[in-house]
Amino acid sequence: MKRVIILALSLTVIAHLSCKSDHRNIIVFHAGSLSVPMKELKKEFEAENPGITVLLESSGSIEAARKISDLGKPCDIMASADYMVIGNILMPDFAEFNVRFASNEMALVHSEKSRYAGEINAENWPDILLRNGVKYGHSDPEKDPCGYRSQLVWQLAEIHYRKPGLYGRLKKSCPPKNIRPKEVDLIALVETGALDYIFLYRSVAVQHGLPFVELPREINLGDPSMAAGYGRASLEITGKKPGEKIVVRGEPMIYGVTMVRNPQNKEDAPRFLSLMLGGRGLEIFKRLGQAPLDPPLCAEPDRLPGELRGLVGALKQ
Repeated sequence: MKRVIILALSLTVIAHLSCKSDHRNIIVFHAGSLSVPMKELKKEFEAENPGITVLLESSGSIEAARKISDLGKPCDIMASADYMVIGNILMPDFAEFNVRFASNEMALVHSEKSRYAGEINAENWPDILLRNGVKYGHSDPEKDPCGYRSQLVWQLAEIHYRKPGLYGRLKKSCPPKNIRPKEVDLIALVETGALDYIFLYRSVAVQHGLPFVELPREINLGDPSMAAGYGRASLEITGKKPGEKIVVRGEPMIYGVTMVRNPQNKEDAPRFLSLMLGGRGLEIFKRLGQAPLDPPLCAEPDRLPGELRGLVGALKQ
């Protein structure tokens, strides 16, 4: 009897080890603002692909790119809140293509308890933020596109509202303690009342059920027809190498995604991307308040994996 039990246990252990050896992971680094749709994509992909786990790691987009370029962390897919992060940091050494797949816009997010929440609107928000006692914040421009986009919005607001010096005053009244590594880190601060207002993507506000001020299209970085006007704002951030600086200019918001060179999982990463960039994936983004590009576009269509070539259009140069 003992021998039968031992044999049965041995077979169970062997089967378990065999299953574990067949298990595969897809590692996805993504912008914090993509957390909610990425969780839905993960759920759908894993349900259809038993034995494959999608490992999601959220951070600011710049930080995510530098984990690949500077730290050499294992990764298969990197999805950025600004397609330019992929172009500026990862291409051509760490990625071969850059697919633009969704848009967004900046909003001024608050809670029902925020100071002057019943009074603030698209015209008076700069004055309200500068009132005594009002606390507001944004994410770190060196780690997260939402951070430098907040600064670009302030610069454009100075022009739009014809308030000379507004950008400088807004910067001065926002101390370092009100700045966090990525935009979603700020949500808890506004929900608990530690901050009254935060500059955040509209889609994230929609996903979390937070009230927000809809900013004028002349400054919200969400209207392609306003591209020339957005370009009047610019900001310097750290480049690829220590001491190097790059200039980011205001432009309509476009998200980007890539598969890194020599991914850990060459077989399954393109399949996850095909779900993300196909009809079902784009519908998830749309439902969660983020307008998809349909079809997604790429300036390097000849470098795309075969699974994506019927889903992604060629970007006209």
